[in-house]
Amino acid sequence: MTSQSAATLRSRYVEQAASDLEENRRKQQELAEQSAVLKQEEALLAEILTLAERYEGFADTSRLPEQLQEEPVVAKAKQAPARAASRSSASAGKTQDTSAKADAKGKSRPALLGDVLADLLGNYDEPRLAKELRDELLEKYPDRNPTPQVVRNTLESLVAKGRIQRHKQQRTVMYTLVK
Repeated sequence: MTSQSAATLRSRYVEQAASDLEENRRKQQELAEQSAVLKQEEALLAEILTLAERYEGFADTSRLPEQLQEEPVVAKAKQAPARAASRSSASAGKTQDTSAKADAKGKSRPALLGDVLADLLGNYDEPRLAKELRDELLEKYPDRNPTPQVVRNTLESLVAKGRIQRHKQQRTVMYTLVK
């Protein structure tokens, strides 16, 4: 092997190592950003869970904050099974009676966010971005103002229930209604 070919080979290795190192740093930065977002989501869900536990004892749901009445709490579905088992069927029956009384009094409850998003998705044959769905929701329902994260969480819960499908294209996530 000549010294020129060895130098060329060495420079290729140096270039490849530099390229790999740069790609590794980019991925580390990306993962650090994702980790920060997940930590924020965890803190938000913990806060929501705390609020849900605080308001759990109220029989009159009209006293709950506006957002808790309109939007499902994803964290509630992920509560520990022991906690769910500790609830008595009597308290569950009381909650159902209370909501039935509220409906009987003529107080109509707004549609669940998941139902509204599913209806919006039903208007399209092609996949839609969560941002597009939120924008349309804000336009058609100006009284509702869920955060982008709440919309994404609600869409993901609909995916888990099998009501909608998730489509990924690189880093883009889109949703369609299951037909």
